[in-house]
Amino acid sequence: MSADLYATSTAPAPALEIDTDSHLEGVAEAQQIAREFTQPRVGDAAERIRQNIYSLEHVTLNIAVTGNAGSGKSTFVNALRGLSNDDEGAAKSGVTETTRTPAAYPHPSMPNVTIWDLPGIGTPNFKAKTYLSDVHFERYDFFIILTSERFKENDINLAKAIKKKKRRFYFIRSKVDNDINAESRKRDFSQEHLLSKIREDCQKNLKDVGNPKVFLISSFYLQDYDFEKLVDTLEKELPENKKHALIQSLPVYSIEALQRKKKHFQRLIWLTAFGSGVIAVVPVPGLTLVCDYGIVTSFLENVFRSFGLEDTSLQKLATRVKGLDWMDLKAEMKSGFKDGITTKAVTSYFKTPSMAAIMTLKGLMSSVIPFAQLPAGAVSVPVMHYLLNKGLKEMEGDARAVLVKAKLHFV
Repeated sequence: MSADLYATSTAPAPALEIDTDSHLEGVAEAQQIAREFTQPRVGDAAERIRQNIYSLEHVTLNIAVTGNAGSGKSTFVNALRGLSNDDEGAAKSGVTETTRTPAAYPHPSMPNVTIWDLPGIGTPNFKAKTYLSDVHFERYDFFIILTSERFKENDINLAKAIKKKKRRFYFIRSKVDNDINAESRKRDFSQEHLLSKIREDCQKNLKDVGNPKVFLISSFYLQDYDFEKLVDTLEKELPENKKHALIQSLPVYSIEALQRKKKHFQRLIWLTAFGSGVIAVVPVPGLTLVCDYGIVTSFLENVFRSFGLEDTSLQKLATRVKGLDWMDLKAEMKSGFKDGITTKAVTSYFKTPSMAAIMTLKGLMSSVIPFAQLPAGAVSVPVMHYLLNKGLKEMEGDARAVLVKAKLHFV
């Protein structure tokens, strides 16, 4: 399906609100893409963009979570998937070992992302010496080694074995909210001092592994403690395409998490704008002139889903907020996409800019992008950049309003 960016409307075009910071976000990537289109083999550049977009949307991410019985690994697996322990499809949790084989838990809305709940090392069927081969080590992109107490010898030996095979691993000390609750009755209680003591104890216990970072986490309160630091670390260390899958799949548990997602999507807007606009003038089967509707819609759908704006996501959030119906959350959504990424919603966006506005946008961006040297379809790139930014900003507003209503953020 194609969309005509230059569709006329009897209504006057609204004034464009151009966010200069968003307009310049990822400009280095845009310049690199533009340089490729100035080369003689334009078709090759178009194919590379098409492949990049496809790769980002279909990359697989497999996260292994291991720990002893009662460490909270199943609860952590559920938290990564935005689920409570009693939600349908949640990993089974308990104080005894409930995981007897590596159990795959696909992300509810991103089936290419899978969290694996692994049996604890040293359990009857998973001996320490053969653990990595028994759980199919090569399957996972990285490992999370989790404990609710001190890291034990088996944890340390596992980390050493993973390190030897040049795969990444991360230590998580779970259930810190339980530690705080238990200690908070003491007269001289200091949360900062307690967390520091737990961290130091873990690091001292892990010195043989090379003093790795230890992240203190509560699976019930991801917005607190070290979960943001863990995500920061993963962002820095994962390959670009794996990072994309991770950030998209994480639940929206705070305004900070929402901002991280928004910033990530902003970096993809230039690629999407070029993919939708310039590719359309190159004879690639299946793509249409002026604007490739599929590429645009796919981007907007990814944002909508990642921001937790689907009805199913709102319903799950509402179950965790007492006295709140999911429709109360949906009522906070005011953007043109409040009912989803429908053909009507997307088409109405396409009709927003007038030709004068298109030329204004092109002029603003020509200082950094050499549009005169690009194929004719490049005229639509600045418009697509503007529209995608506008849609992203509006959906961020919806997600922020939902968080405030759910009291996950206080204003």
